[in-house]
Amino acid sequence: MKVHNSCNLACDYCYMYNLADQSWRGLAAAMPEKVVTQVGHRIAEHADLYGLESVRVVLHGGEPLLAGVEQLVDTARTLRRIISTDVDCTVQSNGILLTAARLDELAQSNIRVGVSLDGGREANDRHRRFANGRGSFIKVDRALRMLAARPETFAGILGVIDLDTDPVEMYEAFLEYSPPAVDVLLPHGNWTSPPPGRPPDESTPYGDWLVRLFDRWYDAPTFETRIRLLDEILNLTLGLESYTEAVGLSPVATIVIDIDGTMEQIDTLRSTYTGAVDTGLNVFEHSFDDALTNPGVMARQIGTHALAPKCKVCPVHRICGGGYYPHRYRADTGFRNASVYCADLKRLIEHVLTRVRDDVAGLGRSGS
Repeated sequence: MKVHNSCNLACDYCYMYNLADQSWRGLAAAMPEKVVTQVGHRIAEHADLYGLESVRVVLHGGEPLLAGVEQLVDTARTLRRIISTDVDCTVQSNGILLTAARLDELAQSNIRVGVSLDGGREANDRHRRFANGRGSFIKVDRALRMLAARPETFAGILGVIDLDTDPVEMYEAFLEYSPPAVDVLLPHGNWTSPPPGRPPDESTPYGDWLVRLFDRWYDAPTFETRIRLLDEILNLTLGLESYTEAVGLSPVATIVIDIDGTMEQIDTLRSTYTGAVDTGLNVFEHSFDDALTNPGVMARQIGTHALAPKCKVCPVHRICGGGYYPHRYRADTGFRNASVYCADLKRLIEHVLTRVRDDVAGLGRSGS
């Protein structure tokens, strides 16, 4: 749920404000109460129809705390009043406006908080800056230290990969806050607008970066935290399903509700072209089942049938899943392509497979 439509940072890689789609400029600042209420009714309708035991709602933006903590609390309260099943409510924030008093209010309302950070001070402030160019690290560090002291309210840390940032240093900077989970995201780019440092060849700069991160994480003598991307690849390696769109072939399970009640596809599609998120649907006139008939949503539901021919013959395609859908885009051919990160993903997955096979073989030898 996009509860607020502006941000107090000016991150240079932001898909919402600094990439292809600028349609946010025509929307109101905050989500009206009537939209929140109708979203609640649509979720309740969907949960009852399919007997769901729980639903997950992410209060997003822009920066959601710009809406005021009272509106976030009221939003969660409204949803839980209408929806009979359990509602796991999370705020994804940049942390700038988080104070002890606001954290208390969110905790009392059982709203967890995730914060974005790109590593230590130098790494973070390279991209996550205020409009005047000033870095955001000091304020984000303060927010994360408060959350580290309130683990029941801490949802985790989200960071974007920068090839100029050492992966081990980035990960160990995250560990200072004892996060329950970490997300590391590939920068949003595609074949038409390539991500930074991703040449149009078979080199693997991002794969090499992720291999170093994997080895540091996997070789830790005790469990430190989850890294969702690596967790998902491990699960898929062991024959389990994925729970993220970044890898694997599991059907998409997320819909985005914009400020005005419009139903949209995953909002990172804004990085491809104007209108890529559009479904023509809204919560006042349509159910969530209606979204399943949207061609773009259907393409993200049909697994191998949506993959490019190159992907279907690749030995790791069931783990890779063709890569994240927005990263497959090319202006002349649409989304039926391998990911712009194809070589990088293959490098990482083959490394993980090798490490797991060697460990399983070692267990067999030690038990014989």
